[in-house]
Amino acid sequence: MSLRTNPDRILDSIDRARSRDEAALRGTERQATGRELDTEVPDVDATTPERVKRIFKAVERSYTACAQSAALGPLAQRFQAVGDVSDHHARGDVSLAIRYLDHARPDDFGMVPFEIVDNDLLEARKATKTSRADVNALRVLRGLLRDGVMGAWQKIEPRVRDALRDRADMGHIEIQVTVDIRPVES
Repeated sequence: MSLRTNPDRILDSIDRARSRDEAALRGTERQATGRELDTEVPDVDATTPERVKRIFKAVERSYTACAQSAALGPLAQRFQAVGDVSDHHARGDVSLAIRYLDHARPDDFGMVPFEIVDNDLLEARKATKTSRADVNALRVLRGLLRDGVMGAWQKIEPRVRDALRDRADMGHIEIQVTVDIRPVES
């Protein structure tokens, strides 16, 4: 018997693949993250609206990184007919964190919760014209991510304006957008 057709070797390979997949899913299957570091320091005479635009553009780049993240796919795949979210009902949150790396000001943090129900996936199914649960879930997740980032931005914008008054943005800033999803426990 060759090594390729040895049943014991095939079964061992399958077991290793399952173990590897389970280990990978244990810690990271619940969230996707996008991070942006803005190292361009604004001009000393930059106006407040220009400085707010700089931070908001970094938030947009961070959102785009999260929406295009490879970690968002496994989140969407959890919505398949058999799996953790078999009833297509989940809760989660989108968080936005702004860190001022060159200033003693504490981080600004905003979070927006969301809930995914069956009807959301049915609407996505109509829009995408496909029955693949992961494709429809990816569309729903990206929509919730966009709405969540905008909601979190609206929550922390007054604190960002306070940071601008303190000139905390005159150095490097880091923006992190995270989407976390978990099944609803009955």
